[in-house]
Amino acid sequence: MIRTTAVVGTGLIGTSVGLALSSRGVDVHLIDIDERTARVAAALGAGTVSAPAHPVDIAVLAVPPHVTSKVLTEQQSRGLARTYTDVAGVTGPAYRAVRSGPHLADYVGGHPMTGGEQPGPLAARRDLFEDRRWVLTPGPATSQSALNRSLELVSLCRAVPVVMDPASHDRAIALVSHVPHVVSALMAARLENAPAEALRLVGQEVRELTGIAGEDPQLWSEILRANVSTVAEILGDLATHLDATLGALHDLALDAPEAQERGLAVLEDLLHRGQRGTSAVRGRALDHGTRSATVSVGIEGRPGELRRLLSVVEEFKRHTTGIDVEQCARPSGLRIRIDALPPTAGLLEARLKEEGWNVLAPC
Repeated sequence: MIRTTAVVGTGLIGTSVGLALSSRGVDVHLIDIDERTARVAAALGAGTVSAPAHPVDIAVLAVPPHVTSKVLTEQQSRGLARTYTDVAGVTGPAYRAVRSGPHLADYVGGHPMTGGEQPGPLAARRDLFEDRRWVLTPGPATSQSALNRSLELVSLCRAVPVVMDPASHDRAIALVSHVPHVVSALMAARLENAPAEALRLVGQEVRELTGIAGEDPQLWSEILRANVSTVAEILGDLATHLDATLGALHDLALDAPEAQERGLAVLEDLLHRGQRGTSAVRGRALDHGTRSATVSVGIEGRPGELRRLLSVVEEFKRHTTGIDVEQCARPSGLRIRIDALPPTAGLLEARLKEEGWNVLAPC
């Protein structure tokens, strides 16, 4: 059972870990090379600014990815904890750092799948990890006790544990997080000097596509550097498909039926594969123990009523996984069922009630 913890690094993630653990009665020691930052975290209730007198049950290394390996070996040599984990998000470098050391069995790589645009302890929340996936990547030499402590840590933070081997994790996260961030940044960079008339036309789709590009550039440059080979490989494959798409557009612009037909076939194939990929993402969104919730809304089927409802749901589209329509017993009655990830369902339900919709209406 975890009774004592050391959090090394008191930025957004480290302070949020401290807040979550302190709220569950764990004695948290906060360590940071910037004592002022650690004191801010302590003032928020994340723990106490002090080095433990004895080894703690588990140490959470919440430092930038490019120094995680260095901090891990330093703290292991000092005997800070019985078990060590991190939040670096890329596990390969840390395992390479300790693969020849005596403490390989004590280390479990970690990656809480959450964050925020604002860095630092003032943006921290004790519920930051609630219902979010937290990947643990034990190596072949990781002890069962180290893995068990890491799983308990995830549970105390109310996150959903996912256990993967390090190499599989680093490749998967490059595909679903690192490369999408680069693509988002590329698109957002195209808007840097966009004319005012274009920016006036920006809608929700563009905001969603470019949203993650607003996160800390320094942190993300470190993340990409830590997983550079895999990111480069996937981006190279993406570049190949982008070239093919560009070729298809050039074909469509030609005054030649055969070229136009060829270009249209390439574009349609891309769009169909994109549609299937979107379905795959939504289908997997509720896997691995993540709880779903359904918001049901009754409407009378008056002209324009459904469109008004969907305009509200559109604002929450990023975290909804499906919409179904059911016919009620009365001829004009419809029930709209919206599946959403927590806590979006609660926010959506509150918004709909506030606007007078008949939420949870029986058919």
